[in-house]
Amino acid sequence: MMLSRPKPGESEVDLLRFQSQFLEAGTAPAVQLVRGSRRRGDTHPDQLPAQDHRDVVMLDNLPDLPPALVPAPAKKARPSPGQPLLHDEDPEERLNRHDQHITAVLSKIIERDTSSVAVTLPVPSTVAFPPVFCRSRERQGKSAAPGKRSIFAQEIAARRGTENRLSATGEVVPSPDPLQDSAPPQTPSSRDGGSRGFHRSNLVTGKGLRSQAAEQEVQTIHEENVARLQAMDSEEILKEQQQLLAQLDPSLVAFLRSHSRASEQAETKATKEQSPGRPKVPVTEEEPNMSTSTSKPKKEDKLEPRAPALKLPVTPTKEWLHMDTVELDKLHWTQDLPPIRRQQTQERMQARFSLQGELLAPDVDLPTHLGLHHHGEEAERAGYSLQELFHLTRSQVSQQRALALQVLSQIISRAQAGEFGDRLVGSILRLLLDAGFLFLLRFSLDDRVDSVIAAAVRALRTLLVAPGDEELLDSTFSWYHGASVFPLMPSQEGKEDDDEDEEPTTEKAKKKTPKEESRPPPDLARHDVIKGLLATNLLPRLRYVLEVACPGPSVVLDILAVLIRLARHSLESAVRVLECPRLIETVVREFLPTSWSPMGVGPLSSLYKVPCAAAMKLLRVLASAGRNIAARLLSSFDFRSRLCRFIAEAPQELALPPEEAQMLSTEAFRLWAVVASYGQGGDLYRELYPVLMQALQTLPTELSTHPPQPASMQRMASLLTLLSQLTLAASSTHPEPASGSAEVCVSAIPSVTWTQVSGLRPLVEPCLKQALRFLPRPEVWNALGPVPSAGMLFLSAYYRAWSLQSGLCPEDWLQDIERLLDEFLLPLLREPSLGRLWDSLRDCSPLCSPLSCAPAPEALPSLVSLGCAGGCPPLSVAGSASPFPFLTALLSLLNTLVQIHKGVCGKLAAVLATPGLQSYFLQCVAPVPAAQLTPFSAWALRHEYHLQYLVLSLAQRVATLQPEPAANTALHHAVALVLLSRLLPGSEYLAQELLLRCVFRMEFLPEKAAGGPEAADFSDGLSLGNSGDPQCRRGVLLAQACQDLPSIRSCYLAHCSPARASLLTSQALYRGELLRVSSLLLPVPKEPLLPTDWPFQPLIHLYHQASDTPSGLPAADTIGIAMRVLQWVLVLESWRPEALWAVPPAARLARLMCVFLVDSELFRETPIQHLVGALLSRLCQPQVLPNLNLDCPLPGLTSFPDLYASFLDHFEAVSFGDHLFGALVLLPLQRRFSVTLRLALFGEHVGVLRALSLPLTQLPVPLECYTEPAEDSLALLQLYFRALVTGALRPHWCPVLYTVVLAHVNSFIFSQDPKSSDEVKAARRNMLQKTWLLADEGLRQHLLHYKLPNCSLPEGFELYSQLPRLRQQHLQTLPTEVLQNGTFKT
Repeated sequence: MMLSRPKPGESEVDLLRFQSQFLEAGTAPAVQLVRGSRRRGDTHPDQLPAQDHRDVVMLDNLPDLPPALVPAPAKKARPSPGQPLLHDEDPEERLNRHDQHITAVLSKIIERDTSSVAVTLPVPSTVAFPPVFCRSRERQGKSAAPGKRSIFAQEIAARRGTENRLSATGEVVPSPDPLQDSAPPQTPSSRDGGSRGFHRSNLVTGKGLRSQAAEQEVQTIHEENVARLQAMDSEEILKEQQQLLAQLDPSLVAFLRSHSRASEQAETKATKEQSPGRPKVPVTEEEPNMSTSTSKPKKEDKLEPRAPALKLPVTPTKEWLHMDTVELDKLHWTQDLPPIRRQQTQERMQARFSLQGELLAPDVDLPTHLGLHHHGEEAERAGYSLQELFHLTRSQVSQQRALALQVLSQIISRAQAGEFGDRLVGSILRLLLDAGFLFLLRFSLDDRVDSVIAAAVRALRTLLVAPGDEELLDSTFSWYHGASVFPLMPSQEGKEDDDEDEEPTTEKAKKKTPKEESRPPPDLARHDVIKGLLATNLLPRLRYVLEVACPGPSVVLDILAVLIRLARHSLESAVRVLECPRLIETVVREFLPTSWSPMGVGPLSSLYKVPCAAAMKLLRVLASAGRNIAARLLSSFDFRSRLCRFIAEAPQELALPPEEAQMLSTEAFRLWAVVASYGQGGDLYRELYPVLMQALQTLPTELSTHPPQPASMQRMASLLTLLSQLTLAASSTHPEPASGSAEVCVSAIPSVTWTQVSGLRPLVEPCLKQALRFLPRPEVWNALGPVPSAGMLFLSAYYRAWSLQSGLCPEDWLQDIERLLDEFLLPLLREPSLGRLWDSLRDCSPLCSPLSCAPAPEALPSLVSLGCAGGCPPLSVAGSASPFPFLTALLSLLNTLVQIHKGVCGKLAAVLATPGLQSYFLQCVAPVPAAQLTPFSAWALRHEYHLQYLVLSLAQRVATLQPEPAANTALHHAVALVLLSRLLPGSEYLAQELLLRCVFRMEFLPEKAAGGPEAADFSDGLSLGNSGDPQCRRGVLLAQACQDLPSIRSCYLAHCSPARASLLTSQALYRGELLRVSSLLLPVPKEPLLPTDWPFQPLIHLYHQASDTPSGLPAADTIGIAMRVLQWVLVLESWRPEALWAVPPAARLARLMCVFLVDSELFRETPIQHLVGALLSRLCQPQVLPNLNLDCPLPGLTSFPDLYASFLDHFEAVSFGDHLFGALVLLPLQRRFSVTLRLALFGEHVGVLRALSLPLTQLPVPLECYTEPAEDSLALLQLYFRALVTGALRPHWCPVLYTVVLAHVNSFIFSQDPKSSDEVKAARRNMLQKTWLLADEGLRQHLLHYKLPNCSLPEGFELYSQLPRLRQQHLQTLPTEVLQNGTFKT
């Protein structure tokens, strides 16, 4: 049986199969294995083993699991066949018996002869240590071989040189030839008799043998080699040489060459010493030509030009170890730094920073002992680049990693503070994040070294927590709705958020889109840094550091600050912080203990088991995120006892540092206020009632302290805010929770009753009066902070709750309101110092000063911050001298009193006539460019809009009760219109109230009663002349619009009201319905609630519905909506033009065109015709027409040419020559607008020309707007001429465009511009020839004799009775045959 041999590609399975087939066949193997003895003399080749023991691998019997890793039993030697192992035999005797043939091996060894070697005794020394090994200067003076040689090899080479010098005098010493470098390599046969012949062997020296035998053996070997070489010619030698070089290892070849070079150099030196009188010849370090090599010298063996000597601080000594070859390139770092290169051009240079994060100037000269020059690139410049710092963070030395992170943290801190300014190109933060700095910090948090972890945590805090943000939010907590803030998250623009308005916020937090779950952390971090960090399991790592590592106080505070920033990001992030296993438990257990040891003097060594205000603040920020989180905190972590622990004792009684105790007590009050804003935690009020009363009684004492302490004032304001929320809780309505809502069900029975809070006013009111005494003293008033504002807000909440008590007599609170007015408010309103606050509104307003809300220097879209680095200026909305918090609180109280007691409206109307307020409102409605919506501007504008809304609400209540309109009513209406388009998300209730009570109220339109319609007719008569139809006059239309205001309001409420879910949430927040409040986090401020063109919003909705409904909309609804919108827009255009300043005239024109695109019959309705005509005349006024720009991007419109193309299609299909429709078609065809619009008409919609029968007398703009300047588009001129020649454009079909086209073609054919291109000249000549040869005599006469447009003539233009001389001469230039075919008439 023949078995096939294994083939390439077959696996081990095939080999095992071959083995099994071979064993089954039972055939004899082709090779037999004979196991021989390892000892000599024991081998018997003829004796075969009696039994065949084969090692066959069987996979079937192998176990499935690997063997256990346990010590195996000791192996025992297996005796050889026929020689059993004797256990009692002595091993030494057995070894001696079997090693009997070792002498045969030793007899072949030739030992080294040491008889002639001198034996030297150690030299006695007087020092304790032997001298350091130092090679002789003679050896160091030699040139080192190019290859790397060990010290032992160099010592051997030196000894050979010594032996050569002591050799026989008859030996020939080779002398170098100075001309050999330029001579070509010679073959050995040509050099045998020369000075470089073969006299001795270079490789075989015979060293180690006896002296006589060594010389004889070496000479014999050398003669044999020379004889063999002489028997070969040069070609054979070269061939053998190449063959040897191809076979030998290149390293061996290099070794042989270096050995030959060292020998020859030693011989050369010996020759020089033996011949002192011989002239010295310079010996190069080039490799000598060897007889066995004809290849070219290596590149590195060639002579290099001598480098200039380096100025080293220490000169290398030849006795130094490993300094026989001085490598100057590696000693550059030891010399002095080169001089700093002065920048001669504007070329950008790499930024370098000091160890404190300071940006160093490129030419700054700093000493080297500062440690700023330890880098390779640009060694003369001090400081480190970002790339070098990143490289240092990957160092194996923990101190270097920590140092790099600290420097990067300092750089980020200075960049956020704006210290770098415009000295750097681009953003430092953006560059760091793009380079992966975020994940570098995350990796550093996983380090095992505490210092690196501390540096990483500090850098993470510096990156995430912008300086000043938390201070700003804390200081404004007691403002009017100051606890409600926008989430610090990027505005994610996506389709997934468009349809989620009706979804509760808590459900959004628990739901993640599939895309977000599958996106990697770097992709998430590119759009949202916080989400990218949370995706890297940051929270468990921070919990581990707090729970296991137990870092120092600074690291603990940094981690708590990072957690607070994560909780402010969004509800989802707050939930993840709360649900991280053991994170909140660790924070509460370690940093909010109920008992602790008294603190000593000086900084704390550890914050563990010590109360920390930052931990309390973290719980407060978490509770602000949602009602559910607040309920979970309240019911777990032993929260009630801890809250009672820190509120029950005064700050000075806590065994803590005074400042920390004040902050801890303040945060405890704020946390309770947040919980109370959801209607929770009322039972704590009953337990801590005596404590709160005692705290209220101490307020006058604290207010009398001069100067007021900021921490104490913040604690006092937080206490008043807490009492305000508890008072509102006593009056809240208690609705049933919505079905399917995830909110925690609360009891319908209020936890706080009116009787429990009714006694608070007598304690708070005196404190407020005491604080208001400092109003004339600005320095003390500013130091009070939010205390007066919090007191005013408490009174507002108190009277609102009092008025809602059904079981009490209304006469009681009405009389108390009158008492409050007479004793407190009216004297305050007459205070001159209050006028100073009204006058400072303009200076502190972000609306009047848009630059105050400019983005931070290092603002990033993916990392949102308020950008309050360095604090806010005093004259700003959040500054210490800001009037907004107190005036807003005062207006809130006045609105509450007016709402309860309408009889006091007349007494409070004087507030609306304040000069400072009027000046501020005039500035607010002035046409200024809208400020960019940044996180800080959204926060600041929200508080400013609160003040404006409260003023308008008060003005509405006063205007309703006053018979005569006030002088500033129109200004208030203009402010209401502008404010409606500026309100941000979260203020849906305010927008709804403005639509209901202010915008469409007749009381805010005093022009109706003051002869406004008649004045409009008179103005139109002066500018446009008397209209034929009295019903289409603007005055009549305005009067009708005023009568239809209720219908107009209903139309806008149906189309401009916010989503119901958002409206209910905002309503609960502003009306104090605590049980409906789901969260204190407002929606993300992507954009204002309503667009700037909100007056056109119903018309735009109607246009989109018509586009989506091919069958058409009901005629009644369409006409009603369109008419109400046009009426309201006409009112605004006539009486409130400032409300439409934000809408460009081109956008208004586009909205009017939508009226014709909605339906094929809508524009035929008489009211629509009258209203559109009136609005079109307003757009074509001389002062408005220059601002009509159709070439710029328009809001809400992707492309005006596309809209105009659709408009032409619709006109061609359904217009039937309607003049108003035609006027809108002609308006964009003016010469100053884009040629694309005219090309669309004359190129793709030529059929429109047949229906554009608008007379020249009804053209809304002057005809010169179409004819001047002359047309310069050759393609359009050719289309013009084609339309005339083909008859598509005729004077009785389209008189306006006929005149326009005639003017442009006539100007073109008679133009003689020498700068025209050849193509234009050829087209002009061709067009003139065709005009001369026209068969239509009338058209030919018009084209040649056109003079200028004149709308008073029936044809619309004048003709020359006789052509000017220049034109006649120009016609004479035509070819003779052309002139003969036509008749030349002048």
